[in-house]
Amino acid sequence: MEKKQDFLEAYRGHSLFERRELAQPHMSYAFEKEKYRVIRDGRVDLLDSVSRLLPDGTEGVLSKDALRHRKNMLIATVTVFTRSAMDGGLPEELAYAMSDSYILLGEECTSAMELNELSDRAFREYTYAVAARKKRHYSGKIEAALHYITIHIHEKITLEAVAEAVGLSDCHLSRIFKKEVGMSMVDYVQKERIEAAKHMLVNSDETLAAISQYLYFSTQSYFIRIFRKYTGMTPGKYRRDYGNR
Repeated sequence: MEKKQDFLEAYRGHSLFERRELAQPHMSYAFEKEKYRVIRDGRVDLLDSVSRLLPDGTEGVLSKDALRHRKNMLIATVTVFTRSAMDGGLPEELAYAMSDSYILLGEECTSAMELNELSDRAFREYTYAVAARKKRHYSGKIEAALHYITIHIHEKITLEAVAEAVGLSDCHLSRIFKKEVGMSMVDYVQKERIEAAKHMLVNSDETLAAISQYLYFSTQSYFIRIFRKYTGMTPGKYRRDYGNR
C-alpha cells in the first residue's frame, strides 16, 4: 500500500512539474462547466456556440496509448454529461441507458476523430433530451406514473399496476393521464416502447425478435406493426437508414 501511495505522489509531482515547465495548464473547471450547464439547462440554442469554444488548457493523460487515452476521456466526459442530464431532470434509467450506449460505441471506435464525433453527438443528444423533458408540465401523480412506466418499460405494464403504484384509482388515473399527457396510457406505453426500440436498433446488434421480446411485445409481427404505426417504416428499414450514423 505504501509503495502505491509513493507512486501516486511521485506521479502527481512529476505531472505538475511538467505542466509548469511546459506552460501547459490543465483545462479549467470553468471551461468544462460550460457544456455541463448547457446540458443541465437544456439550452439547445447554445449548442453550436459552446461547441466552438477552444479549450483553455490541455487534457490530463489517462493512458500511454493514444487511442486508449481518447476512449478513457470519452468515458469520463459521458459520465459527467450523464449526471448533468439527470440534474436537468432526465430520468436516471434513460440517462444511464444513453451513457452505456455511448461508452460501448466508443470502445468500437478506431480513431480519435470517431471518438470526438461521438463525444459531440453525446453532448447534443443529452441536451435535446433534457430540453424535451423540460417542456413537460405534469402533476406529481402523472410524473410518478411516467416514472413507473420508464423503469418497467421492458415488463408487462397495466393500468391497475400503475394506479396502485401512484396511489390513485384506475378510473381516476386513466382520466387525468389522458387529460395531461394527451393520449391514453396504452398509447403512451406503446410510443415509449417504440422509442426504446429505435435506440436499440441503432445502437445494438440485437435481432428484431430479441428486441420485441425484451420490450414485451406479444409477437414480432405485432412489434413490426406498431413500429410502422409510429415511424412509418419497418424496424429493418429504420436500422438500415439510421444504424450507421
